[in-house]
Amino acid sequence: MNKVVLITGASSGIGKVTAEYLSKKGFIVYGTCRNPKQKNQPFTLLKLDLNTIETINLAIETIVKKEGRIDILINNAGTGITGPIEDTPTDEMRKAFATNFFGTIDVIKAVLPQMRKQKSGLIINITSIAGYMGLPFRGIYSASKSALERVTESIRMEVKKFGIVITNIAPGDYATNIAAGRYHTPVFDKSPYREVYQKNLDLMDEHVNSGGDPIEIAKKIYKVINRPNPKIHYKVGSFLEEISIVLKQILPNKIYEKMIMNYYKM
Repeated sequence: MNKVVLITGASSGIGKVTAEYLSKKGFIVYGTCRNPKQKNQPFTLLKLDLNTIETINLAIETIVKKEGRIDILINNAGTGITGPIEDTPTDEMRKAFATNFFGTIDVIKAVLPQMRKQKSGLIINITSIAGYMGLPFRGIYSASKSALERVTESIRMEVKKFGIVITNIAPGDYATNIAAGRYHTPVFDKSPYREVYQKNLDLMDEHVNSGGDPIEIAKKIYKVINRPNPKIHYKVGSFLEEISIVLKQILPNKIYEKMIMNYYKM
């Protein structure tokens, strides 16, 4: 029996590439986005807004009604946010957490009853290597992804007895359109962070534009799906991105901080 997969944020980027890849591998794939337009995708695209619980419930009910089950949930949808903490509107910070953290949790909560009924299920949360460290001008994004990493550890223990497995996959920088959709705090002329923030904003966009191919994430997801006992955390990125996590664990805090500041030319 072909497994049924639900992927949030599947209209572009990592979500779309993963949906296409898993479809070719024989999975029954349902992708979601806020404004679905079914074109030539090899998967079904449904409406789902992480900030509207009604759309989350309706999408899951639609899949269960048609397929009778949901075997795999891939929480990929999210939003980016950049800016100095002092200059960034607090409401925009709340919006980022509402999507990246609370919205994702709402999808998990909505799918758990069906997986519990099946006595099986796999949930993969797409987080970020940025969630393993505080990065300048990306603090809120890092915090929202870090929060999702930690809560995944908690939920994983809570649902294990029901035959449900939850894991994280943290990508580094990949060539997607996330930069176009993220909230950028304006570079204010009178801001004390104006020059260094502008330099880092350009650097962030450069990293995304020159990032790896999202197919690497799709292939990693496929491997995790086929593992009999997935680990709690996975990281997928460049050597520098992955080694930065290791260095954070072994270096004194101030030395690691200095290394990050040097990298971001601060």
